[in-house]
This record gives sequence, structure tokens and C-alpha cells, in this order.
Amino acid sequence: MERESSLIGETTPIVLLTADNPERHAEVATAATRDHELIRRWASGRHAEPATGEPTASGGGTIRVDDDGAGIRFNFPAAGRFRPISWVEWFENFEAHELVFVFERDRPGASTSYRYRLLKMDILQGQTLV
Repeated sequence: MERESSLIGETTPIVLLTADNPERHAEVATAATRDHELIRRWASGRHAEPATGEPTASGGGTIRVDDDGAGIRFNFPAAGRFRPISWVEWFENFEAHELVFVFERDRPGASTSYRYRLLKMDILQGQTLV
């Protein structure tokens, strides 16, 4: 049975990374992190900007985001449908909801991957973590 997205299957190995070890276990296609710097690097490499669809202290809601209340996303060039927010607000939400950033790692010779998920930490329990 698949979880949340095909990015995370029942037997999909996931490598936990930090900004200090982004190349760790390069053979593993799916990575997870709570490291703010690594998340910023990923977003910067894709020209992605922090965003939300939900009402927050900085503004009203723009679109319903069904993700257990976390509400944060990224806007990508030519595909920004969420309300832009600051990195400070994005990471405050990330921490308040105890999220983990799960993403597909780029592969040599392949196009840049934009696949990611923001999940509650407990969803990773039972996954094969390396």
C-alpha cells in the first residue's frame, strides 16, 4: 500500500540529510531533512519561494490546503498560486507542526526534480531510514 504519495512507499528507503552532509548515501533517491539551510538550498536551486494558502498573521487565506493544518508550500516560477510569506513565517509553521521536508534527489544527467512533501515527523515512523 502506498503512503501519502508515490514519493514515499511502504518500502522506499529514505536518507536523512543535513546541510553538512547533503551527498550522504547518494544512491538513495528519496531524502528527508529538518535542516533549514538545506531546505533553503533546495528551494533556491528551483527558484521556489515560501508560501501558504491558509490565513496567517501576515494575511488571509488564498486556497484550501488539505495537509493537517501545516499550510506551507512553495511557489515555483510561472506556477505561483499560493500567498508568498517570509522564510521566518514559513519555518515558524514548519517547526510548530513538527514537519519534515521529504524530497526526490536530483540525479546526474536527469532534469531537476521538483517533487517534495511536507509531512508530520510521525509519518516517517516505520520507514526504512538510512
